[in-house]
Amino acid sequence: MDAGAAKHIASLCTLEGSGAVVEIGAGTGVLTRALLEAGARVTAVEIDPDLTELLRAQAELAAARIVCADALEFDYAAAAGSKPWCAAGNLPYNIATPLVAGWLTRAPEPQRIVVMVQRDVADRFTAKPGTPSYGSLSVLVRYHALARRAFVLGPGAFYPRPRVDSAVVVLERRSEPAVGVRDREFFWQVVRAGFAYRRKTFANSIAIALGIERARVQTALAKHKLDAEIRAEQLDLGAFAALADELAS
Repeated sequence: MDAGAAKHIASLCTLEGSGAVVEIGAGTGVLTRALLEAGARVTAVEIDPDLTELLRAQAELAAARIVCADALEFDYAAAAGSKPWCAAGNLPYNIATPLVAGWLTRAPEPQRIVVMVQRDVADRFTAKPGTPSYGSLSVLVRYHALARRAFVLGPGAFYPRPRVDSAVVVLERRSEPAVGVRDREFFWQVVRAGFAYRRKTFANSIAIALGIERARVQTALAKHKLDAEIRAEQLDLGAFAALADELAS
């Protein structure tokens, strides 16, 4: 990414009472440098050993802790410490979803996540019900965080040039989940099952994926004044919570 984008991302990572930032995919250090200039205490994670050595050789990055590690297996508890922290980085397509989902669901959770991802992934993070990008990932993000798209970058901001646009998204972790549910594990089973067969109705998808009778699901829908033929992508977070509680009883 270019230096201007890196400075913008760094400015979004500032947390009150803590300057701790864990950067994923440090690469050649453009964002690392911007974070340090913004006053952050940086732990930079890079999986490529050669790039790790390149980062360590740069005198202007001496204040950063640079670690050669796989971001999906990294010990964030040790890096973050006891204070709030921010996760940041330009995330590769293949790890963006599992990495962000892991940050949202496992301790220690970052207070803020500021990441650059491919635009279609950003769309899924921030999608609203009834839109093509809305799915179980969108529900997960809404349950745990407030999400917004900060800005979009075209291919010209990178070298080598990618074929797609990228977007920076900011996820601000909620102090409490957005909705209360009777059985959290079952709630997520219902969410995942609802989207498992996107061309089918919610009732049919739940019946197939969870083995719950279609008529019972339709009764639950009717109780909450929802159409019997509604699809999962039309249900908001509150509706998923209400239906999961109804089906768990």
